[in-house]
Amino acid sequence: MTADATISPIDDTQEELLTVFIAGQQFGISILQIQDVLRTQRITPVPLSSPEIEGALNLRGRIVTAIDVRKRLRLPKNDNAHERMNVVVEHDGELFSLLIDKVGDVLRLDKALFDKVPQTLDAVWREVALGIYRLDGNLLIVLDVSKLLNFDEE
Repeated sequence: MTADATISPIDDTQEELLTVFIAGQQFGISILQIQDVLRTQRITPVPLSSPEIEGALNLRGRIVTAIDVRKRLRLPKNDNAHERMNVVVEHDGELFSLLIDKVGDVLRLDKALFDKVPQTLDAVWREVALGIYRLDGNLLIVLDVSKLLNFDEE
């Protein structure tokens, strides 16, 4: 096998997702939506903002709104907040940092294995999920970034 044959190009039947962990649950975000992945950053609080908005950070001269995904998913507070990671995504021309517990791997998955969101999933999670992949006894919930960042319906 040559070096060129080890990684095949992605096609329309596959999807690449960055896996992230929040409160022990594995989630996936399309790599096409990701701008950057950063370690813990200094975040400045924003007065009178939604509870999910942790604050703002400066990323190479651009202001980025930091979203606490644990709060957004109504999960308990992380006692190790200083170890959080930032997954920077762009939505409607603005940058947002999704504060998550840990970054996993990039997975290339067959779209034929993608399922709709199960009704048994928590209602808050169903609202922000595109669907799921079943991986070796584990659910990978694929996040819909636009819905995750929509606080209007709250």
